[in-house]
Amino acid sequence: MENNVKRKKKKTSAADMAFIIFNSLFMILFVAITLYPVLNTLAISFNDGTDALRGGIYLWPRKFTLKNYTTVLQKNNLITGAYITVARTVIGTASALIVNAILAFIVSQKRFLFRRQLSLFWVVTMYVNGGLIPNFLLLKGLHLTNSFWVYVIPGMVSAFNMLVIRTYMNGLPESLVESAQLDGAGYTTIFLKIVSPLCKPVYATVALFVAVGQWNSWFDAMLYNRMSEQYTTLQYELMKLLSSVTNQGASAESMKNAVGAVTPTSVRAAATIITMLPIICIYPFLQKYFVTGLTLGGVKE
Repeated sequence: MENNVKRKKKKTSAADMAFIIFNSLFMILFVAITLYPVLNTLAISFNDGTDALRGGIYLWPRKFTLKNYTTVLQKNNLITGAYITVARTVIGTASALIVNAILAFIVSQKRFLFRRQLSLFWVVTMYVNGGLIPNFLLLKGLHLTNSFWVYVIPGMVSAFNMLVIRTYMNGLPESLVESAQLDGAGYTTIFLKIVSPLCKPVYATVALFVAVGQWNSWFDAMLYNRMSEQYTTLQYELMKLLSSVTNQGASAESMKNAVGAVTPTSVRAAATIITMLPIICIYPFLQKYFVTGLTLGGVKE
């Protein structure tokens, strides 16, 4: 009897060990596949542009140079665009998080009379919109074009972000709110001191969504503030730089004859690294909240 038990334990442990080994190898392969494009782009960004045309650059630059980054950083209005991008990311993320959290708290309350109708209305807006031209005319009529606030106000309310926060709030125990109300707490106190501290994971998740969207956005700058250089953004300036380098282009043969010249590929790689670096630096600090917010926000017991 004891021998049978030992054999079962050995079989189970062997199966577990095989699963651990397979899972570890799979995850290592997955990480390598995920990191390779980033490391390859980084290597090309530090490589001489004309040399990069030969190909064969994988994880390490063949001819190291900083000229690609110098070309990008010397772009006119780049510093102004960086200031505006940082400002719109910080202000836009904070305002969107506050507004969506308040709306989600209101809709999550069972005593709120029109919570189902409003939720349905917001869901409809996720699938139907007025279109680009009516949206432009609306913002122009509100005098938001050629201003900084066109980056902030239109994105303050998001149906998707509001529903994500509301779903998380619905999963909180109702007894917390009821006990606070019995102690005389109002809805403002309940939201600030009870609900919000428990919603840090989903707040971090939504903040990351909004911050990435604000940081990477360039189309609204081209559409609404194209004639106002003081409100340009970093992404829009980099997009114009890439377009100018591509159009200047010269042929591949003429680029090969030039020594140390930048190419569209090398400049694009440098611009990509500059664009993604802040988000890469911020994400590790929000990762645990991000994962928790996604998993718990979609589960309701």
